[in-house]
Amino acid sequence: MQQEPQYLSSQDGAVLTLTLNRPQALNAFTSVLLAQLREALDAAAEDASVRCVVITGAGRGFCAGQDLSDPYVKPSDDPADAPKDIGQLLDGFYVPLALRVRSMPVPVIAAVNGVAAGAGANLALGCDLVLAGQSASFIQAFAKIGLIPDCGGTWLLPRLVGRARALQLALLGEKLPAAEAQAMGLIYQVVADEDLAATAQALAQRLSQSPVRAMAQTRRLFDQAGLLDFDEALKQEGLTQSQLGFGDDYQEGVNAFLQKRKPVFKDR
Repeated sequence: MQQEPQYLSSQDGAVLTLTLNRPQALNAFTSVLLAQLREALDAAAEDASVRCVVITGAGRGFCAGQDLSDPYVKPSDDPADAPKDIGQLLDGFYVPLALRVRSMPVPVIAAVNGVAAGAGANLALGCDLVLAGQSASFIQAFAKIGLIPDCGGTWLLPRLVGRARALQLALLGEKLPAAEAQAMGLIYQVVADEDLAATAQALAQRLSQSPVRAMAQTRRLFDQAGLLDFDEALKQEGLTQSQLGFGDDYQEGVNAFLQKRKPVFKDR
């Protein structure tokens, strides 16, 4: 039997909005929601009409992390039963989702309303731009239940804020208000709660009219940079610039500049 969707989907022009829709549980992840969200992003990646994606949450929160009542992770009531292998949940659901977000051919925006905890925080931080309402907060809650940051957290946090602050967030597990998250460079922008949705949509519309192929390649090169020496980074820049230079967007961008008009980008 097909599962009921645990997210909402809407499209305005070239902007697709995916809304986690378990508000009664602060949109905590279940294996079903994780799989459905990845499938929605897979479909968006193949849909030429989508040029930017917004991920947000319904109700009072963005995402409270993993739903600990999910059968994949909830300990058995029978002490004789073997412990659950949480690694199976990561391999089967979180890893494919995190990789999908990071390899989207279009920009991805997280619009964080309310709490973003655990894997919910790291899903947001894995997006290209993170907007947050002023009452939003980020919590690396893993240490409180004897786990490590997942959904890319061990990779993302030190790259975003440095080792010292990453360890502070991960080891102490304290609530980080949105304004402090912006001040330390963890997220892009904080706006009034009532303006969050409109601001995210306006930003997404702007990005959707931009050269999204070049933006996706910029993300890819930034992600690779920590693994490359300077010479190799320069080589990758040259190869990528060569590929983009053969694209229609480059021709359109230059012609629009010379003709003093607004460009119309179409590559994806």
